[in-house]
Amino acid sequence: QVQLVESGGGLVQAGGSLRLSCVASGRTFRSYAMGWFRQAPGKEREFVAAISRSGGSTYYADSVKGRFTISRDNAKNTVYLQMTSLKPEDTAVYYCAAGALATPREADFGSWGQGTQVTVSS
Repeated sequence: QVQLVESGGGLVQAGGSLRLSCVASGRTFRSYAMGWFRQAPGKEREFVAAISRSGGSTYYADSVKGRFTISRDNAKNTVYLQMTSLKPEDTAVYYCAAGALATPREADFGSWGQGTQVTVSS
């Protein structure tokens, strides 16, 4: 399994931007599809975005499409989530995950980070 560490969360005003980063340990990063999920207080964890191993394919939840961008740098073992036009409903703990396939399903991701808090104020 790969170990994942997220960073970049924080407090931002509505309409602002943040970039989350997730660094993976080991030399097998390029063999994993990567995903971002989030969990708001009192809600179940939900899919945000995913990217294929090569970075050639990306997938987004409808709620973030057009505002968030997932990308990866295999040379740096890092996946990013660029978030723009943030809304209060984007407030959540954001988790990075690694798996075999870039899908919206949590079950397809076997390794998870500890999460980073994103708070969007109105």
